[in-house]
Amino acid sequence: MGKRTEYEPGTFSYVELSTGDPGAAKAFYGELLGWDFEDTQLPEEAGGGTYTTCKVQGDTAAAIFQGDGSLPPHWNNYVTVASADDAAAKAKELGGQVMMEPFDVMTFGRMAAIADPTGAAFNAWEPRDSVGAERVNDPGCLTWNELQTTDVDAAVGFYEGLFGWGTEEMDTQGGPRYVIAKVGERSNGGVMEAQGGMPSAWIPYFTVESRDAAADKGVERGATEFVRLELPAGNIAMLADPQGAAFALFEGEVDD
Repeated sequence: MGKRTEYEPGTFSYVELSTGDPGAAKAFYGELLGWDFEDTQLPEEAGGGTYTTCKVQGDTAAAIFQGDGSLPPHWNNYVTVASADDAAAKAKELGGQVMMEPFDVMTFGRMAAIADPTGAAFNAWEPRDSVGAERVNDPGCLTWNELQTTDVDAAVGFYEGLFGWGTEEMDTQGGPRYVIAKVGERSNGGVMEAQGGMPSAWIPYFTVESRDAAADKGVERGATEFVRLELPAGNIAMLADPQGAAFALFEGEVDD
């Protein structure tokens, strides 16, 4: 259902986990999301080390690699762009910070690491040999990307200017502000107020057949659970894996 061979510019297309213990991460997510793994040894000019592709039904769904220790474990969220160089230049004009200037990732694509004005980091991905995730929305796959930010208005304005996103504010009945980001008519992600003094960050959501069963399994295997919510769109659980990287689980109706 969720096969992908291309993504429209401005669309989230990939996530990868930077972690201090890739072996433990593979054991955790393999059990939780049913992933298979394919390890690739990177050449020295690409930084060396092992890059693990996470597979669902033989298709790339995500990736895991050893972080350099400069940042806590976290998920990198990628947005497809027509030009990584243009995206980086535009981000600077809009008040963002280019953390890594555009560079080629072998023959796979060209990317830039960017932080929005509220401090949330993401990667701009200009595809060449790799479009990113080959399967989304199916169980075990990426289905949503959510920005939890300290300044909703500043973040929304930045991404509207950078990616041309359409936005639609939800009626949360007095709850935290939540804005849906759209590429054309298709929902692409969400922007919400960060809670409890948390810093701004992008969080990936993965589809599961049962939110409760998956969340219980995650906790049994060392995850920290923050919250479970029943929303009109579906059931959600927010967790951090045993190394501390935040992610979410979603049970509900998804796009094709």
